[in-house]
Amino acid sequence: MGNLRSVAKALRHVAPEESIVVSDDPDVIAAADRVVLPGQSAMPDCMRCLNDSGLRQVVEQTARDRPFLGICLGLQMLFEGSDEGPTGGLGILPGRVVRFRSDPVTFSASDRVKVPHMGWSPVDRVRPHPLWHGIEDHSRFYFAHSYFPEPGDPAVIAATIDYQATFTCAIARANIFAVQFHPEKSHRAGLQLLSNFIGWDGRA
Repeated sequence: MGNLRSVAKALRHVAPEESIVVSDDPDVIAAADRVVLPGQSAMPDCMRCLNDSGLRQVVEQTARDRPFLGICLGLQMLFEGSDEGPTGGLGILPGRVVRFRSDPVTFSASDRVKVPHMGWSPVDRVRPHPLWHGIEDHSRFYFAHSYFPEPGDPAVIAATIDYQATFTCAIARANIFAVQFHPEKSHRAGLQLLSNFIGWDGRA
C-alpha cells in the first residue's frame, strides 16, 4: 500500500544494473537478495492486507535473514502494536507506535505542532551505521506521518528528530534498518541512503 512505485523508481535510479521488482508473490520475495518494505496509509489496513495476502510469513522470514529496509509504515509495522488501532504489528521489534500529542489543554499555542508531521526535518544520528555512509549528520529528510515508534529496546535506535519532543525516526538491528522518513522523496541524502542499502551486506 502506498509508495511502492516511487520507492522502486528511486532504487532503479541509484542501482540501474540491479533487478528491482515490485511483487506480491511470496516465492519472488523469498528469492530476493534484499527486501524493502515501504508503506503508507493506516496500520490496521496495511496489516490486514499483509495477513490476507499471505505475505506476512515471507516478510517475517526476510526480516530475519537478509538486508531489510523498512520505510515509513514499513518501520511502524515492525513493532508489536500501534495506537492507530487494535491490530497488532509484526512484533519483530519490542515496542509500540504512538500518535503525536496535540491536546490544546496540554500545550500552549506556541508549543503545538502540526499533525500530521509533513515536510523536511533534520535527522540526528544516534550511532554509526553503514547506511549513513556519505550522509552528513543533521541532514534533512522528508516526513509525512502522524505516528512514530517508541522502541522497547533503546539499543535499536539509530536516529532521532526533535518535533514536539525527541522521537525515534530510524532503527537498526542486525540485518534490519528502518526509517520513519521517505528516502525516495529526500533528494541527495535519501538517494545516498538507498544506494548504501543496495551495497549493504546486512551487518552493522
